[in-house]
Amino acid sequence: MTTAQTSTPPGPGLRPSEFPLFGFRKDRLGYLTEAARKYGDVVYLRFGFEKIYLVNDPELIREVLVTNHKNFLKGRGLERVKRMLGNGLLTNEGQDHLRQRRMIQPAFHRERIAAFAQQMSAEAERMMAEWKDGQEVDIAREMGRLTLRIVGKTLFGSDVEDIADEVSNSLTALMESFYLLMLPFPGLIEKLPIPRVRRMMAGRKRLDEIIYGLIHARRKAGAHGDDLLSMLLQAQDVEGDGGGMTDEQVRDEAMTIFLAGHETTANAMAWTWYLLAQHPDVERTLHEEVSRVINGRLPSAADYPLLVQTEKIVSESMRLYPPAWLVARRAIAEQKLGGYTLPAGTLVMMSQWVTHRDPRFFPDPLKFDPERWTPEFKTALPKYAYYPFGGGPRLCIGEGFAWMETVLLTAAISRKWRMELLPGQAIEPEPVVTLRPRNGIKVRLLAQK
Repeated sequence: MTTAQTSTPPGPGLRPSEFPLFGFRKDRLGYLTEAARKYGDVVYLRFGFEKIYLVNDPELIREVLVTNHKNFLKGRGLERVKRMLGNGLLTNEGQDHLRQRRMIQPAFHRERIAAFAQQMSAEAERMMAEWKDGQEVDIAREMGRLTLRIVGKTLFGSDVEDIADEVSNSLTALMESFYLLMLPFPGLIEKLPIPRVRRMMAGRKRLDEIIYGLIHARRKAGAHGDDLLSMLLQAQDVEGDGGGMTDEQVRDEAMTIFLAGHETTANAMAWTWYLLAQHPDVERTLHEEVSRVINGRLPSAADYPLLVQTEKIVSESMRLYPPAWLVARRAIAEQKLGGYTLPAGTLVMMSQWVTHRDPRFFPDPLKFDPERWTPEFKTALPKYAYYPFGGGPRLCIGEGFAWMETVLLTAAISRKWRMELLPGQAIEPEPVVTLRPRNGIKVRLLAQK
């Protein structure tokens, strides 16, 4: 852990070649990685008037997310995300967040998640029935279609296939607009007559129409289903006034689940196929396990704990390409961290991309090596050297859902198919709200013989 020698941590100077804001905007992932390797566990950055501490030590990350979490609020980025998602679990703070989380938690109990497993596998089978041997597809887009179908069934109890492209395009417009909202005066930016802003506003409006339409229809019919939307409509604040959620509250939570349940899982799956296509030896171990455990049928919740190799592959994929690549918190008051004193208002940034690729915790960190995930390795690994779902009270409420979904979908699809990367692609990660493949990932589908 860093020991303070000066009042401010080391960091880039103000020479044009090192100026933090310019470097960060040019290559966010590379800039943060280089800063961490060059300056250590706590790095001082200055983005305009914003004072930022980049924290790269697992124990210090734990202090921010767990031990002293009450001393930090979410950063400006999540404040700006509120303009897209509303005041759901992802963006809410303090007692309101705790109240909402307690109301929603029953929807994510282990038994409830297990009940969704059949729908996950069934939707994968339905998608694969549309594929043809030798067909060329963008696997990132295909995984987006699949996870959208699944979130449609599990969240809304309805098939959103008819509007899948429309929803996907609307979400893409919101993701692409994120860094516009990070600029000063976001309310003014939203009024600018430029194409990206127009796409953002149209996307948000259309998603609102879809979700409010589903909410109103469900209230009219009676919220008695087993899907997450019904559970949100039935949720009561047993620790408060006993009331339920307003349509706006349900919309905000549904929008958050929609994004998290669709966008992040689709990215995790896309990066997994990308890595497997480049490592036929690892792909072979996956097919061997799936053949042994699944034996030609659709995977179920009971198979999940048996798919040990599949889970290793997913774990390693999310290490190298974490769907959530950055976590930020703002100090409410003066705060000690790593021997330094953070002034009130300081923004603390913690990057899964950086820590997951740190050679101190992951030997040969750029290598795709699922075999590193032995029980002994996981026991010895510092808790916050690997944290794809965040941590502390703000740990992603859907973590269990996401793990089961990615493992079962990987098993279900690999029963019948493998992927071959098409040549001539420049595949790059695009770090917006989530870590997307910038131009998709084109593959040739090859049927398992």
